[in-house]
Amino acid sequence: MTITDVARHAGVSTAAVSKVLRNAYGVSPAMQEKVRAAIAELGYRPHAAARGMRGRTYTIGVLLDNVRNAFFADILDGIRDELRSSEYTVLIGAAGFDPGEQARTIRAMVDRQMDGLILIAPGTAREEVLATAGATPTVVIGHHDASDLHDSVVDADDLGAGLVVDHLVALGHRDIALVSAPGTPANRWKRTPEIVLTDGYLRAMERHGLTEHARVQHAAYSDDGGFKAGMTLLTAERRPTAVMTGADVAALGIYRAAHELGLRIPDDLSLVGYNNTALAALATVRLTSVDQAGHTMGAGAARMLIERVEGRRDRAMRTTMTPRLVVRGSTAAPQGG
Repeated sequence: MTITDVARHAGVSTAAVSKVLRNAYGVSPAMQEKVRAAIAELGYRPHAAARGMRGRTYTIGVLLDNVRNAFFADILDGIRDELRSSEYTVLIGAAGFDPGEQARTIRAMVDRQMDGLILIAPGTAREEVLATAGATPTVVIGHHDASDLHDSVVDADDLGAGLVVDHLVALGHRDIALVSAPGTPANRWKRTPEIVLTDGYLRAMERHGLTEHARVQHAAYSDDGGFKAGMTLLTAERRPTAVMTGADVAALGIYRAAHELGLRIPDDLSLVGYNNTALAALATVRLTSVDQAGHTMGAGAARMLIERVEGRRDRAMRTTMTPRLVVRGSTAAPQGG
């Protein structure tokens, strides 16, 4: 089955079919409907390799580190929904936390002639990402480092941290700890989400006169990472009365550590997540969390990427989400507070 067969079946030119397949401008809704009906009736599937030789494969690569992080599912849903009515297919590279593995995955995506890349908080060296973006349209989600080479979608993480500290202080907490990803300084990203979040936390603690109570515990954004951080903080000589984390998935690990130590949430410990994933709203969890609008971030990233892939824009753009605190049952006044 070829594009010529589709054109003959629809009663249009091959150029018209090509325009519909490319989502080109100037194609009427009636033409779109006629061609897509012919494609569906004939079961036509464009050959990806042939498309690649002509300059486009209609594939978008998405890099992430941990498929168990529910926030990434929100971002992927946004990407998928934005591209649902297009010809583009999304392929996911779950590369783990190792920067070298992430770099290899990015190179594999480029080698397979993917039209564009969406990198979610990449641990890969910034120079490599910039080199990739110079040749392949790229959107970076999470990192605040500006660049003329790639588009960016970020959350105002410093403001999000401030919202959490303000909420906990208003409840009466003073001993507030932060669990944040360790980051990889050698990769030369200066404004990663965890760095911006930590800066916002420290500034908020200083604003409330609580600098001496500030504690940052580094841990991977995973259930296991949160559990280890929780065990360290909650068995310390001076146990915090409240803990905020940079990801809901890590907060669930702290939840598990608290349970193992016989501590009740929120009676003995107030706990706050970040991302406001579906897990946070579960009746048995009821986790207070910062909403980053993950679906909107994903949809925006996909939209920006396609604009670059299709040549509708050649200048880098940056979109910033405004965080919102969603208060549930995991935070309360400290005992005796």
